[in-house]
Amino acid sequence: MAEAPQDQIAPLLTPEGWDLLGSLGPYREDESFGLNAALRKAGHSPALVSAVLTQSRLRTRAEAKFGEFASRMLFTQAGLEQATRLNVAARHAQRFAAAGIRHVADLGCGLGADSLAMASLDLTVTAVEMDETTAACATVNLIPFPNATVVHADATSVSLEEADGVWLDPARRVTSTSGTRRIWDPEAFSPPLSFVEALAATGKAVGVKMGPGMPHESVPADCEAQWVSVGGDVTEVTLWFNAVSRPGVRRAALVLGPQGAAEVTSGEDFGAGPGAAVGAVEGYLYEPDGAVIRAGLVADVALQLGGHLVDEHIAYFCAPELVETPFARAYRVLEVMPYNVKALKAWVKDNGITVLDIKKRGTAVTPEELRKQLLPSGKAARKGAGTSATLVLTRIGEERVAVVVEPAPSAATAPA
Repeated sequence: MAEAPQDQIAPLLTPEGWDLLGSLGPYREDESFGLNAALRKAGHSPALVSAVLTQSRLRTRAEAKFGEFASRMLFTQAGLEQATRLNVAARHAQRFAAAGIRHVADLGCGLGADSLAMASLDLTVTAVEMDETTAACATVNLIPFPNATVVHADATSVSLEEADGVWLDPARRVTSTSGTRRIWDPEAFSPPLSFVEALAATGKAVGVKMGPGMPHESVPADCEAQWVSVGGDVTEVTLWFNAVSRPGVRRAALVLGPQGAAEVTSGEDFGAGPGAAVGAVEGYLYEPDGAVIRAGLVADVALQLGGHLVDEHIAYFCAPELVETPFARAYRVLEVMPYNVKALKAWVKDNGITVLDIKKRGTAVTPEELRKQLLPSGKAARKGAGTSATLVLTRIGEERVAVVVEPAPSAATAPA
């Protein structure tokens, strides 16, 4: 049976445990067995050795979210999975600071990522966490900030009288001995969405982080919804109420990438807004960022680029010219064919293709299975060997098509 999270944290909250953890170098999987044996031989208990090695491994994984801060923090497996990336947490904090909020209650603070970002902007933070082990981790992580206080309590039961802002990151996973399982119903979150709406009804500045798959019909009518993607990965949708919502913005897509931050917004409700024309697959095909798609802003970006949709229900659009944009990946259209496995197999053979990248939208085709059918050997050849090609499978009305494309150069990928 897997050890409970508290069994992996408690040994570290001692002088011996903390010193031993700090003495370890970067975690390496291939060295963990030998290090385990060496630490036990040195007289450390099996429980402590297990705890420090687990924490060392989590710290290494956490570098992707927390950078150099990870080496001084404590983590749990479940807490790290849900923790906000530090660059995104900084933007949450900036919202409150820009709105003139001075004291934020972080309800369901988890490991304290958002509290850390807020405290670093000199905001007073009351970080509330119901899970005792996670609260202990947050306490350690927030030690450098005297303006941050961790409270071990149920987020729905604490007094918010002194706070003029509230931040929530509801638990959206159920933890068991076999791991964690994601839950989807906003009313099953802890705390539930109805609790968030009740807080917003009091007039306080409220922000809440939700899963990026939140359906539009579940988004409350009186907030701004901002989808966020980091390096092409859609990480969250944040709902902003009252002072931290922006006038005239109903939905937004914030894209954080190699070139910095970019955002597209709309004041229109979901399902409204400008309509883009529908036209042929030609020129350059654009694949929008996931945040743009989730926010329902594909047509808005298409119009910005002078483009048109290929189908009003499909999140691809085309434009006659190549336009650099952070909101979509561009491909030059080489050929458009009806979707037919036999014809595609002949096309692969005639062109000597051995490496095939397949993208799809609006069709039930499984790229992996189709690749096995099309490639001569039945599997992809080694990268860099043979001729490579990219296929985009989609639907135009009732017709399924296969579009041969080549990735267009971008500022992020072009050589310096």
